[in-house]
Amino acid sequence: MIELLKDDWFKLIIVINYLLAISAVITILFRNINPTKTLTYIIALVFFPFLGLLVYYLFGQEHRKNKIFNRKNVLNQNIIKSLNESLEKNKQELDDLEGDFLNDKIRLVRLLQKSDKAPLTRCNTVDILKNGEVKFKRLFEDLRNAKHHLHIEYYIVKDDEIGSQLLNILCDKAKEGLEVRLSVDDVGASISNKMKTKLKDSGVQLYSFMPVLFPKFTGRMNYRNHRKVAVIDGIIGYVGGINVSDDYVNKPDRKEYWRDTSIRIEGEAVVTLQVQFLINWQFVSDSNIENISKDYFPNKGCKDNVAVQIAASGPDTDWANIMDVMFSAITSANKYIYLTTPYFIPNDEFIMALQIASRSGIEVKLLIPDESDSWIAKHATNSYLQRLFDANIKVYRYTKGFIHAKTMVVDDMFSTIGTSNMDYRSFKINFEINAVIYDKQTSEDMKTDFIADLKNATEMIPEEWSKRSNAKKLKEAYCKLWAPLL
Repeated sequence: MIELLKDDWFKLIIVINYLLAISAVITILFRNINPTKTLTYIIALVFFPFLGLLVYYLFGQEHRKNKIFNRKNVLNQNIIKSLNESLEKNKQELDDLEGDFLNDKIRLVRLLQKSDKAPLTRCNTVDILKNGEVKFKRLFEDLRNAKHHLHIEYYIVKDDEIGSQLLNILCDKAKEGLEVRLSVDDVGASISNKMKTKLKDSGVQLYSFMPVLFPKFTGRMNYRNHRKVAVIDGIIGYVGGINVSDDYVNKPDRKEYWRDTSIRIEGEAVVTLQVQFLINWQFVSDSNIENISKDYFPNKGCKDNVAVQIAASGPDTDWANIMDVMFSAITSANKYIYLTTPYFIPNDEFIMALQIASRSGIEVKLLIPDESDSWIAKHATNSYLQRLFDANIKVYRYTKGFIHAKTMVVDDMFSTIGTSNMDYRSFKINFEINAVIYDKQTSEDMKTDFIADLKNATEMIPEEWSKRSNAKKLKEAYCKLWAPLL
């Protein structure tokens, strides 16, 4: 028997591989997931022995999801219920707002309010922050002026120059006696042990989201916390595409320009940002927050009346809320749709909505990077462009540097800024959060920024695109095959 195993060990391993693969295929079929994703997993399992099992183990299983994301005790707290009820508009109030200024965009408000329990807040001041150098100047000022607490949640935090500035401020504020909580993603963040010790000694509470054994080798592991959120004293909130790293700041000696967008919010919408932070904090700290202080939700009034909803999505939400509100905004557009994203790897429904909008006479423009930071994501994005050209959608490649902003503006009334890319991973797998703004002035400002970015972009010519080489088309086809897993 031992001799037989020695002679045929490879055949035995192959047999075991396919027994496990068959078991995995049966499990996938019973899960009733997207057919494209199902087919991708089956192809990987059948045609790529060992590698297919590894891909399925890393990306396909949901035992971690089932174990992890039953974490909504925070939402059951009396103070949270009371706050949500006080902010949530009833049917009559929504009807009044529809006639007041929202018009046909009221259905977007209803969608998020029902599916995500995201109340529409009217009492807000918003500032669009273009690029990291602008964002960090405002953020650091707000952090230094904090009086009660700092709640910080980022996908990437590095203790390089800009990251060390932020972390040192947190240490200083903790020493002053403020409550300072910092949540980072274990895959995205890179903080030295020396800095971690300093944070701990200063009184900063630091937790990593879903620790993994080898973070450097698991950059595409499922269920990452891709959010970038800061809440200061429950009064000021930040959300957007900018992480905490020198990579996101345009210094004088920097060779490649980095274009990004965040938003600063002061007002009622910060309540929802705060709630989302506390939900995540309960999970990462593995603690049951029994009593949430009202001090986290001070009522400071407002200077302006910008309408904002906070859309959060992830494996713990019943619906793909961010994708849903974007889809609904596209289908309700009357004039134009301007989208900016570093990764455009959408599902068929999203593509179809854009096609129908364009074919209906609505101006649809998409801005993507000329050069991506991911080879496979670049070619996967390219695989969708012909379908856009077929519907007369205009596509532009940003050439000044790398564009990382994740924004959308529709009809001078709807805009969104957040952490969600327009891809499978952001829509379905990762934890994301976006500010959805219903305001004419904000939308006009977003539109102005988009048009300014187009001056640093090149419009793609469909006729020239169709002449690309077969080698490039093959790369696109290969990368598109893996799109549901990217």
